[in-house]
Amino acid sequence: MNILIVDDESLQRNLLAGFLAKQGYTAIEAASGEEALHRFMADAVGLVLLDHRMPDLGGDEVLERMKAINPLVPVIMITAYGAVDTAVRAMQLGADDFLEKPVDLELLLARIRAIEERFYIADDAARVEEAIDVESLPVRLIAVSTAMRQVLSLALRAAPSPWTVLIQGETGTGKELIARLVHLLSPRKQAPFVALNCAAVPEGLFESELFGHEKGAFTGAVNRRRGVMEQAHGGTLMLDEVGELPLAVQAKLLRSLQEQTICRVGGEQPIPVDVRIVAATNRDLKQMAADGEFREDLYFRLNVIKIEIPPLRRRKEEIPELIRFFLAKLDSPAVLDDQALQQLTKYHFPGNVRELEHILQRTVTLARSPRIGLRDLPPEIRDYRGQAAEGDLVNRLAEIERQLLIEALERHQWVQTKAATDLGISERVLRYKMERLEIVKRK
Repeated sequence: MNILIVDDESLQRNLLAGFLAKQGYTAIEAASGEEALHRFMADAVGLVLLDHRMPDLGGDEVLERMKAINPLVPVIMITAYGAVDTAVRAMQLGADDFLEKPVDLELLLARIRAIEERFYIADDAARVEEAIDVESLPVRLIAVSTAMRQVLSLALRAAPSPWTVLIQGETGTGKELIARLVHLLSPRKQAPFVALNCAAVPEGLFESELFGHEKGAFTGAVNRRRGVMEQAHGGTLMLDEVGELPLAVQAKLLRSLQEQTICRVGGEQPIPVDVRIVAATNRDLKQMAADGEFREDLYFRLNVIKIEIPPLRRRKEEIPELIRFFLAKLDSPAVLDDQALQQLTKYHFPGNVRELEHILQRTVTLARSPRIGLRDLPPEIRDYRGQAAEGDLVNRLAEIERQLLIEALERHQWVQTKAATDLGISERVLRYKMERLEIVKRK
């Protein structure tokens, strides 16, 4: 991999270049922001090490311009010691990580390898087109859309690895289902899968829930209790809604993960634990870290392999199959007529798949006959007029962008290099937009 080192101090550049060369990387050096942008566009750069303070163009401006050229290339910002505000700003602008000077070379190598692993898996999932046998999976999943098949592709590749997985998605999209799939396809499948809903734990009981407690450790601790980390020993621990963890608890969790030991509340003896963490959240942890609401070091620890589950409104082609699945689960003979099915497909489902299941439970229970029509649907579904009526500008703009990209691709017989040139963007940015907008070649 080519790594672009941007620093106006030649000694620092030479030090980093020599170290990276020994690790098998190719170092490209730039002594200024302008030179860095020139090399960035001229060479196939896989990662950027960017100094924040430079005399001509500062690191923030260089970062913004690089991300405008290619938003997929990871950037590690190198800041002066203790410059927390600088780090926060860098992450807001799109930096993937930051390090303080003097640079700890072993820590740098660890961060590079974590980014490399994350991008390798993501690129692989986007590139591979092989069929996934959904029926053979150990959990029942509906994956008709391209977006969900990419989620499955990532999960299948992540499962055998030892790395931490971060699952992001709105409430009700099926994050725990994917977490269980990762566990059941991993070498830890015979060991326990333990899930902790962090949003449901009172703040004063987090340590006890995670690490356990000894008898008499606090009022009400009448017996010794094992925490979820100890219960999941040898297996997988899912931390659902991990963004709800208090900062003080985050620090203790990070230390336990680093040292692979815990200490029960009220105890003194360290207890070895071997757990794989699968974290899930409906919040933007990167932004929370930039805002000081989530520990950056814990975020980097959790965000090794990221799986993003799209909301149901972005994979509406799965709604008919999900309806069949839930009706079978209810053991119901009910059938939806065309009008009811069309209205359900139009609805935007803020509660996602879970909301669809609850709607069907209610409708089947209250319907007067097995044939469900428009009149049997709840009023908020029956009277829904579509997102355009709600002024959903974001979705309309995305659809316009999607149509423009498809027109350019069809104009050039789906040759991405030519379409990208026509659109005035790089081929890699085009691929990024195609993935984000779920654009696939029409057969």
